[in-house]
Amino acid sequence: MLEQYQKVLVTGGCGFIGGHLSRELLSLGKDVTVFDNLSCGTEANLVGGAKLVHGDLRNPDDVTAVLKGMELVFHLGANANGSISVNDPRFDFHVNALGTVNVLAAAVEAEVKKMVYISSAAVYGNPRTCPLKEDDPTEPFLPYGASKLSSEVAAKVFHRTYALPVVIARPMAVYGPGENPELAMVEISRYLRWHLNGEPIHIIGDPDSKTRDFVHVSDIVQGLLLLADRGVPGEAYNVASGTEVSMRGLADIIGQVTGTPATIDAITAITQDTFRFVADISKITALGYEPKTPLTEGVRQLAQALGDKPALPGSETIFHPNQRGTSR
Repeated sequence: MLEQYQKVLVTGGCGFIGGHLSRELLSLGKDVTVFDNLSCGTEANLVGGAKLVHGDLRNPDDVTAVLKGMELVFHLGANANGSISVNDPRFDFHVNALGTVNVLAAAVEAEVKKMVYISSAAVYGNPRTCPLKEDDPTEPFLPYGASKLSSEVAAKVFHRTYALPVVIARPMAVYGPGENPELAMVEISRYLRWHLNGEPIHIIGDPDSKTRDFVHVSDIVQGLLLLADRGVPGEAYNVASGTEVSMRGLADIIGQVTGTPATIDAITAITQDTFRFVADISKITALGYEPKTPLTEGVRQLAQALGDKPALPGSETIFHPNQRGTSR
């Protein structure tokens, strides 16, 4: 796989997904450079053999310099915390939207052979249909989703205007070892951290009607590699498990794998994200994608990796400013 590329850049490569992706690229024998300002990621996620270049996506000179000579670019660097985007939308757009435009422009100048932009399923907003297809309406309700969507629009424009071979990935709820507990918002890690500390699991919204499509980070990495290898430039692809589970169902799985029944604290007054949210993955499976980590096994592995008394989640779930302090 990826025989046509040797020099690979991973922006945000010291982050959760970026660290796993860099490790896999190194195992394929690639010359991997990581570009990161370490504001969200940590050097502990930097895989041995990868070169770290410190820099900021908002600085076009930093971005242009690091892209020189690169053949393949995975652009993961971003603010990935929706609550931060509510508290500071300018920061979110500067990092996510302006930062992506800086990467796109530098990729054109460097004449990269392929770029994979990692967007988010947050671009869909409150879905009108289930499962979600790539051509469904995109109506995000958080600044984070809007900044990701604007970056997708920019990527498509750079493809049309400059013939930049860029492919868009839309991951669903990614989980696995290596998340930053201060920033991570995906329910599995948060629920496990509370449960393993003997605390109730704080579920935002209705535990039964709120559903998600959780995908293990190892499956995301394989999906991103596949898009770099076979993805059609200018196209967007859902990268997910295609499996739906309710929040109560997830709590039951956590109780099952840990041997201790989970206690639920449902915060039902907050309903902005109480909806079914699962992806149709037929478009990427047609390229050969096949998620391989069942949810129960992935949760079991993560519980073992976290161990006893892991750090508690450090970020609130916020959908608008006057919700501050009302949820965990």
